[in-house]
Amino acid sequence: MASKKVDVDSMILPLPEGFSLTEQEQSLVDLYATIKRYEKEAARLKEKAALDRLAADNELYKSQLSGTTKPEDDDGDENDLSPSARGETESSTAVSLDPGSTTTTAKKTKRRGKKGKRVTPVAGGGGNDEEDDAGAASEVEESSEEDDLVDSDEEETAENKEELERRRKRREQKLAKLRHSVEVAHQSAQEKAAEEALQREKEEVLRAQHLQEDGDVVNLDSLGPALKKRAGGDIDARDKKKSSLISKLEETAATPPHDFSQKLEMGRANLSGSVLFPPPDQSTKLPSWSPPPDATSANDGAFDVELKEFDGNQAAHGFGNNTLAIKFMAPADSSRFSFNISAPNHSDFFDVLFHFNPRQHQRGGQLVVNDKQEGIWGHAVAVPLSQIPIIFGQTSCTLVIQVNGEGFDVFLEGQHVARLEHRKGLPSKKGSLFLQFPSTDDYGSPESWRVFKVWWGHKPIMASGALSGVAGANIYSALHPRKLFVSGLSRIHTEPEVDLRRAELERAFRTYGGAQGCTVAVPTNSTFAFVEVESSRQADLALSQMQSTYRLNRARRSRHEALQDERAAAEATKEGKVKESSEWD
Repeated sequence: MASKKVDVDSMILPLPEGFSLTEQEQSLVDLYATIKRYEKEAARLKEKAALDRLAADNELYKSQLSGTTKPEDDDGDENDLSPSARGETESSTAVSLDPGSTTTTAKKTKRRGKKGKRVTPVAGGGGNDEEDDAGAASEVEESSEEDDLVDSDEEETAENKEELERRRKRREQKLAKLRHSVEVAHQSAQEKAAEEALQREKEEVLRAQHLQEDGDVVNLDSLGPALKKRAGGDIDARDKKKSSLISKLEETAATPPHDFSQKLEMGRANLSGSVLFPPPDQSTKLPSWSPPPDATSANDGAFDVELKEFDGNQAAHGFGNNTLAIKFMAPADSSRFSFNISAPNHSDFFDVLFHFNPRQHQRGGQLVVNDKQEGIWGHAVAVPLSQIPIIFGQTSCTLVIQVNGEGFDVFLEGQHVARLEHRKGLPSKKGSLFLQFPSTDDYGSPESWRVFKVWWGHKPIMASGALSGVAGANIYSALHPRKLFVSGLSRIHTEPEVDLRRAELERAFRTYGGAQGCTVAVPTNSTFAFVEVESSRQADLALSQMQSTYRLNRARRSRHEALQDERAAAEATKEGKVKESSEWD
């Protein structure tokens, strides 16, 4: 019995009108078409194999027929055969000549032929008992073969049904996957369109913010068509779930080169501080300050501004005005620039609490922070420029200086890059600090940079966590107990001049050096020297008695000297010795 062919293609639901496949959906459809071609090719090969088996059975049947005829009938006259045998031969021939017939019809014809052969007697063979016994045995064998063929036909029919069922289930699974992929792609397209609409809405709001001047209100109706708020929740809540290129670049797009980031909250309307530069009545569009190109000294055309309402006691605990922010730009060809922060009575910045000075070409590029007391620069904290955000050649940079109880913390583009610990006490009473942008360095070399905005006010303490990686943090900055700093000397250049100065200072401070005398260090090409006396008491006497002859100050102890003293003190404590002031002080 022939099986009914199942039309699987008719089971596919049509796509809605106007629906266009995405690239992913098209690839799935192409994959489905390829699988369908493979299945058709497999069915064709299976049918061809069945026809080949049928042709082989035909040949076998013909050979069996030729073996049942008499030897003398080799002339092939078909009249000698019985009508049943002739019918069987014709049917077999018809089957062999029609290869396009179905498998089921061929099997039925074969069964009919076998039945005819079983009942057809061979001519002239009725009187031979041996032939009758052989014929009976042949009939039994052929009847068994017929039963096997019928069983095989039924098994093949059952297998075909099972195969069709399996194919139907596989195709249903593929169609379900394809429908799911289409639904997912459609949902993704809807979400993308909604996200694009949201970003357009945010860009319009951002454009309105850019056009809004400080303290002015912008009429959104004049900016374009009215914006419709999408359903689905708050914009900020959706922004936390989704991100895009616009949202990632929002801060950059919202921050002009001449202004602070909105996150810093350093606008004119902010109540925690005020903009010192440019002044509110500035008429130019983008005001800025640069050192005059014809300046000959640091104070020639320098920019000075007062940092009002500063209280050192409050700043040490994170209260009051404690934060200075500068928006600036340093050209790529600039060698250096600097600024100073000083206390009142700074004597024309002869004393400086904090000095900031990036140098692009010195020692491979370094940032120097330092202080100056009575015109003498202290021990500088140097940070390689390669370890901090790029300063030179950028469109703009944001620098934040924060004063706290430990010192001056330096933040460049939000990164804590350095700290200058206090080397002189901050003003204890409420007053002012003073900010200066010098025009040149101490030797008259020009400085090059452009200042866009200066802000002064209060911000919470920004330094947090471990400061082990911050340059200048936790540095031993105590004064040396026995070493004096002699300044204001004439400049010397040669070794004989160095020897003469060393001999002069040794004679002058001989009474303070004890039995071994004092130790004098005179650098070449300098205007200062160091004198180390016997003890701290002798240093105090020298400071009080020699001030009329030399300009004297206590020298600062380097970290190496501090570590040596600490190691010596620890060893003495371990051995049970008493620290002698004449030994280490």
